[in-house]
Amino acid sequence: MSTGTIPHYIEGRWYQPSKSNSTEIFHAISGDVHAHVSNEALDFESVLRFGREVGNKNLRNLSFQQRGLMLKRLALHLLRVKEKFYEASWATGATRADAWIDIEGGIGNLFSYASLRRQFGDQPFALDGDYIPLSKGGSFGGQHILTPKTGVAVHINAFNFPVWGMLEKVAVNWLAGVPAVVKPASATSYLTSVVAEEIIHSNILPAGALQLICGPARNMLDFVNEQDVVTFTGSASTGLKLKSHPNLLAHAVPFNMEADSLNASILGEHVQPGDPEFDLFIKEIRKEMTVKCGQKCTAVRRIFVPSNQIDAVQEALKGALSKAVIGDPRVEGVRMGALVNRDQKAEVLSKMDLLLQEAEHVYAHPSTLSGENVSADAFLGPQLLRNDAPLQATQCHEVEAFGPVATLMPYNSLDEAIELANKGKGSLCCSLVSHDAEEARRFVGGAATMHGRILVLDRDCAKESTGHGSPLPLLTHGGPGRAGGGEEMGGVRGVHHYMQRTAVQGSPTMLTAVSQKYQPGSAQTEAIPHLFQQHFEDLVIGHTVTTAKHTVTEADIVNFANVSGDHFYAHVDETSLDGTIFEGRVAHGYYLLSKAAGLFVDPKKGPVLLNYGVEQARFTKPVYPGTTVGVRLTVEDKIEQEKRDAEDIRKGIVKFRVDMYDQTGESVAVATILTMVKFRDQQE
Repeated sequence: MSTGTIPHYIEGRWYQPSKSNSTEIFHAISGDVHAHVSNEALDFESVLRFGREVGNKNLRNLSFQQRGLMLKRLALHLLRVKEKFYEASWATGATRADAWIDIEGGIGNLFSYASLRRQFGDQPFALDGDYIPLSKGGSFGGQHILTPKTGVAVHINAFNFPVWGMLEKVAVNWLAGVPAVVKPASATSYLTSVVAEEIIHSNILPAGALQLICGPARNMLDFVNEQDVVTFTGSASTGLKLKSHPNLLAHAVPFNMEADSLNASILGEHVQPGDPEFDLFIKEIRKEMTVKCGQKCTAVRRIFVPSNQIDAVQEALKGALSKAVIGDPRVEGVRMGALVNRDQKAEVLSKMDLLLQEAEHVYAHPSTLSGENVSADAFLGPQLLRNDAPLQATQCHEVEAFGPVATLMPYNSLDEAIELANKGKGSLCCSLVSHDAEEARRFVGGAATMHGRILVLDRDCAKESTGHGSPLPLLTHGGPGRAGGGEEMGGVRGVHHYMQRTAVQGSPTMLTAVSQKYQPGSAQTEAIPHLFQQHFEDLVIGHTVTTAKHTVTEADIVNFANVSGDHFYAHVDETSLDGTIFEGRVAHGYYLLSKAAGLFVDPKKGPVLLNYGVEQARFTKPVYPGTTVGVRLTVEDKIEQEKRDAEDIRKGIVKFRVDMYDQTGESVAVATILTMVKFRDQQE
């Protein structure tokens, strides 16, 4: 990149601000000026209005399936051009391995949220939970729905993950149907800009879905409203200022904060040198102190070990950390890069001085750097401190040096280890390295209230574990107290942050029309022709096939027992029914489902390609010999599927509600079956 001013992307165009009123951004490796960020004021009211009026309208009108496929296409595109991002990442001080977490980890979030589309319907909104009956007669009920907010997601991100920090958030709000205004930290905004440029260039997103602010945001929060969502990643002190913004409070604007925290790793009480878990513990701590030069919100800052093992752990850590090769990430063999800039190094050293008021310095990595034209301004090797009185200390539980600095401390019992871990007053994550299941159960029970995530690491999961410091898109990322009290990602949970939950009340028929999913008790229209003879696009929610009836006999029950091998006493031994709820020999539940299929299936070849599953099967009333049963098969829900390739046929998933009832009209079995049904017109 030239040393010019990093552009903004606002209101559908790139805007190049003047260099005259700007701040210098430095290259982490060479120390040279790498770029500038402008300090000029922007019309943030207009930026947010554009997001709401253009971006939101374009996204909210897409279905969840369309948004998910959009994310998948974007992820594939970014993977194809990823080397451009690796090239730009060098200036942040990151090694290739560091950049992989940031770049491909971020793209992975897009893939993960693209796949989550399968957990939603084929509408722009979502249902939250099942239909709730609210009256004795069944004519009144409720259904919670989730609709995309009509505002924008404002993301204020930290410097340490300029790619992942953006992509892990926008993946969620885009799937929810809400556009984003991204404000990356100035120090690494040049890398965010490179990725944003490729996103815009791809033309995969609709207009207004993404805007980028590379520079101070100043008064942007003055213009957010109740339909917007603000997220922040960074220091707890800055987060508190933003969270307390008068406009956010006045409009009850949702605010999600993920703050840096004093995360801990604990070595189990019974782990000894030579155990697999001891080696895993040392390896994990070394990784957490060196990856991204310790600049991770999830990095281990506090190391707790049994008091009788502290000397062994200290020596093992010193040996492991001494092997770190530090310098220019482009040099062969370098495994640890630099802090983001010299200001951050000065900040880390000042915080380390505070920690050393109560601790001793037991290891400092030599300052030798690999590579030519490398400035030492931003480089800092691993620094291991030791505090032998953690219960009496305060700094180690309150001060975070956001770099390759960690403090080793002893504990005398598991309860004490829990107490020490919780003294961080709320953390994003902690890890227990132990092969003792009872120890793990006790630790999680005591520490969970103060941690957003807990990793239990042992020999059984080590090979596939993603490690202490790796948030995953399908799990919640956040923590209580000092960690901010927020939740990011979390799979479907994260999507809900950008949607309004509304309880809709009415008759089952009205709620079926609103939700576009059949609700129990709703009006049913007899299907002509049979549902199994209708193509995907012709099937209508609520259309029903009412089958012929069948009277269950004792022979049916005996024959099914012999065919299935299910000789449970209630089906085959009437003499054993004393003290049970049954009045006589009872039909198998799975016989009823099988018989239901025999009644509702139209055997002729048609658009139904296959039946591949049953959901929520319930056997609601005993069926005895002599009971006459019938079935109502109703279209419950429909979701179109993507074509795998050009040769694939258009098809979709249809959920049918199966309601088997007896001669009194009461349901005896209820289930949802999943079928794959093709479209009529295969040329589209």
